Amino acid sequence: MAFDTEEYTSNALWFLAGAAVGATLALLFAPAPGRVTRRKIRHVGRRGMLAAERAGEELMEKGREVYEKGKQLADEAAELIERGKKLVEG
Repeated sequence: MAFDTEEYTSNALWFLAGAAVGATLALLFAPAPGRVTRRKIRHVGRRGMLAAERAGEELMEKGREVYEKGKQLADEAAELIERGKKLVEG
Protein backbone atom coordinates (compact mmCIF):
# COMPACT_ATOMS: atom_id res chain seq x y z
CA MET A 1 0.00 0.00 0.00
CA ALA A 2 1.53 3.30 -1.07
CA PHE A 3 1.84 6.23 1.32
CA ASP A 4 -0.50 9.03 0.24
CA THR A 5 0.97 12.27 1.60
CA GLU A 6 -2.02 14.39 0.61
CA GLU A 7 -4.49 12.07 2.36
CA TYR A 8 -2.25 11.89 5.46
CA THR A 9 -2.02 15.68 5.60
CA SER A 10 -5.76 16.11 5.21
CA ASN A 11 -6.52 13.51 7.89
CA ALA A 12 -4.00 15.01 10.30
CA LEU A 13 -5.39 18.51 9.89
CA TRP A 14 -9.01 17.37 10.30
CA PHE A 15 -8.05 15.43 13.42
CA LEU A 16 -6.33 18.46 14.95
CA ALA A 17 -9.24 20.73 14.07
CA GLY A 18 -11.74 18.30 15.59
CA ALA A 19 -9.67 17.94 18.74
CA ALA A 20 -9.44 21.72 19.13
CA VAL A 21 -13.17 22.23 18.61
CA GLY A 22 -14.03 19.41 21.02
CA ALA A 23 -11.71 20.70 23.72
CA THR A 24 -13.03 24.24 23.37
CA LEU A 25 -16.66 23.11 23.57
CA ALA A 26 -15.91 20.98 26.62
CA LEU A 27 -14.40 24.00 28.34
CA LEU A 28 -17.27 26.26 27.39
CA PHE A 29 -19.89 23.90 28.80
CA ALA A 30 -17.96 23.02 31.96
CA PRO A 31 -19.23 24.85 35.04
CA ALA A 32 -16.57 27.45 35.78
CA PRO A 33 -16.38 31.24 36.12
CA GLY A 34 -15.79 33.19 32.91
CA ARG A 35 -12.23 34.15 33.83
CA VAL A 36 -11.28 30.52 34.49
CA THR A 37 -12.93 29.39 31.27
CA ARG A 38 -11.11 32.02 29.23
CA ARG A 39 -7.81 30.99 30.83
CA LYS A 40 -8.53 27.37 29.96
CA ILE A 41 -9.39 28.32 26.37
CA ARG A 42 -6.10 30.21 26.05
CA HIS A 43 -4.23 27.22 27.44
CA VAL A 44 -5.95 24.80 25.06
CA GLY A 45 -5.29 27.22 22.20
CA ARG A 46 -1.59 27.31 23.00
CA ARG A 47 -1.45 23.54 23.21
CA GLY A 48 -3.31 23.31 19.93
CA MET A 49 -0.88 25.70 18.28
CA LEU A 50 2.08 23.66 19.53
CA ALA A 51 0.46 20.45 18.31
CA ALA A 52 -0.25 22.01 14.92
CA GLU A 53 3.33 23.26 14.72
CA ARG A 54 4.68 19.78 15.51
CA ALA A 55 2.34 18.21 12.96
CA GLY A 56 3.45 20.76 10.37
CA GLU A 57 7.10 19.98 11.06
CA GLU A 58 6.41 16.25 10.71
CA LEU A 59 4.57 16.83 7.45
CA MET A 60 7.45 18.95 6.14
CA GLU A 61 9.88 16.17 7.02
CA LYS A 62 7.69 13.60 5.24
CA GLY A 63 7.54 15.94 2.25
CA ARG A 64 11.32 16.20 2.19
CA GLU A 65 11.62 12.42 2.36
CA VAL A 66 9.16 11.96 -0.50
CA TYR A 67 10.98 14.63 -2.53
CA GLU A 68 14.37 13.00 -1.97
CA LYS A 69 13.02 9.57 -2.88
CA GLY A 70 11.42 10.98 -6.05
CA LYS A 71 14.65 12.74 -6.97
CA GLN A 72 16.60 9.53 -6.44
CA LEU A 73 14.17 7.57 -8.63
CA ALA A 74 14.34 10.24 -11.35
CA ASP A 75 18.14 10.13 -11.30
CA GLU A 76 18.10 6.33 -11.56
CA ALA A 77 15.61 6.51 -14.44
CA ALA A 78 17.78 9.04 -16.27
CA GLU A 79 20.80 6.79 -15.83
CA LEU A 80 18.88 3.79 -17.19
CA ILE A 81 17.72 5.82 -20.18
CA GLU A 82 21.30 6.86 -20.95
CA ARG A 83 22.47 3.25 -20.68
CA GLY A 84 19.64 2.19 -22.99
CA LYS A 85 20.58 4.87 -25.54
CA LYS A 86 24.18 3.69 -25.54
CA LEU A 87 23.11 0.08 -26.06
CA VAL A 88 20.85 1.03 -28.97
CA GLU A 89 23.50 3.24 -30.56
CA GLY A 90 25.97 0.36 -30.25
